[in-house]
Amino acid sequence: MAVTLTATCALVLFITLWIKCTKERNEMEQHSITPESLYMLLASNQDVLLFDIRQPLDFLADLEIIPGAMRLSPKELLENPSLIPKEKDSIVYCTCPSDKTTRAILHRALAMHFLRVKFLKGGLEGWKAMGYPVEPYEKPFHLDTGT
Repeated sequence: MAVTLTATCALVLFITLWIKCTKERNEMEQHSITPESLYMLLASNQDVLLFDIRQPLDFLADLEIIPGAMRLSPKELLENPSLIPKEKDSIVYCTCPSDKTTRAILHRALAMHFLRVKFLKGGLEGWKAMGYPVEPYEKPFHLDTGT
């Protein structure tokens, strides 16, 4: 009896986690853009905002930015999501291998009904891997480590 109950609980937990992961993956897919699509979008002069939301230490290690992107720290953006206008198409990118920062920003934005926000698949590294242009970032920024 106890084995059956334990197995049933484990199965329910597994199914619940699987459903949650599937839902999150579908949500991320719906709100993502590939480097190729972003390049074509920018080349066609579409009205879209682009935000570099890399962690400060990641940004310090690689002071390049996609042309036209605005620099916002993740902490700053999580504390003040209105920095991304709701009424405009916006794309965010970072350098996290798992897009962890971008996922956090996207979840927060969607919870606040920012439905026109997408994340760049592969972030800056995916963009650069395709040979798309970057430029040096020369503006001052605050090295906030998030602590």
